[in-house]
Amino acid sequence: MNDAKKILEVKDLTISFNTYAGKVQAVRGISFDLYQGETLAVVGESGSGKTVSTRSLIGLLANTAKIEKGSAIYTGGDEAVDLVPLTDKQWNEYRGKEIAMIFQDPFSSLNPIKRIGHQIAEIFTMQHKMSRYEAKARSIELMKRVGIPMAEKRFSQYPFHFSGGMRQRIVIAIALASDPKILICDEPTTALDVTIQAQVLSLISEMREEKNIATIFITHDLGVVAHVADRIAVMYAGRIVEYGTSHEIFYNPQHPYTWSLMSSMPDMDIEPGEELEAIAGTPPNMLHPPEGDAFAERNPYALAYDFKEHPPMFKISDTHYAATWLLHPNAPQVSRPASLNRRINNALARQSANA
Repeated sequence: MNDAKKILEVKDLTISFNTYAGKVQAVRGISFDLYQGETLAVVGESGSGKTVSTRSLIGLLANTAKIEKGSAIYTGGDEAVDLVPLTDKQWNEYRGKEIAMIFQDPFSSLNPIKRIGHQIAEIFTMQHKMSRYEAKARSIELMKRVGIPMAEKRFSQYPFHFSGGMRQRIVIAIALASDPKILICDEPTTALDVTIQAQVLSLISEMREEKNIATIFITHDLGVVAHVADRIAVMYAGRIVEYGTSHEIFYNPQHPYTWSLMSSMPDMDIEPGEELEAIAGTPPNMLHPPEGDAFAERNPYALAYDFKEHPPMFKISDTHYAATWLLHPNAPQVSRPASLNRRINNALARQSANA
């Protein structure tokens, strides 16, 4: 994405939550860039900090949250602005206009007692200052664009008249009505069946390409983003532990946590009788994060030094980095799991055959 315009630059973002039990260190110094027209996938288990970090980019953190330090420089407008210190009033200039979000549960994102068409049309009347007649015409046009059949009739229906997949299409339409520069998708396919998942992912990709929107896609499932992400950031315990292009993460993963995530994914290369691998143990308590590498307790390849100090990001290529002491020049040579290597080799062979 070097030729594309950088639209967002996040540096050392650190977020905590004040709770009755103490301070939860939810996000611990993450940094990444986002370019116009690309899709960056943020993947990891529940509780890894994916949603918290991205909600901070649209000003939707809970009252108990505090951004301890860091910056998020947005360059999609007339001038660069740091999103971190914005007040609620200042956020009104960016939230939903420059940066929009699609949430996991479309039903909770929609007003259940308000007609679907009116929920889309109010974006056009409030933000684009259109007349009610023009806003309705544009809303119906957008409903058709996102695949809602009989849009003229369904304009006057309520959310409960729509299936889960259709409600998610409506939420996408509402997000796109503002012509945002950045679209954040927070696990938008989790509650949908596989067929509808594929349709929604295809729709988001089409809209991204058509409008040249930069997309951040949050998910716990690497398989969901296999064909839509340009780059992937793997998060664990509030930190990015591996960062690279989609091809690098899928075909040359370097962090043991990424290996575990990929090994736990079902795919066509599973042999008869072979069981899916599970990641042993549980994520650490972020009230008291481990002193060293947070994944060390669950990592079968952990070195003694992993329990003492968190590893820095080691450079694998100009676009690929991983935070694991296994990449240190003095570390012992460790190979990926044989089952994962078999999957990767089979996938590469299919890719070559289809080329």
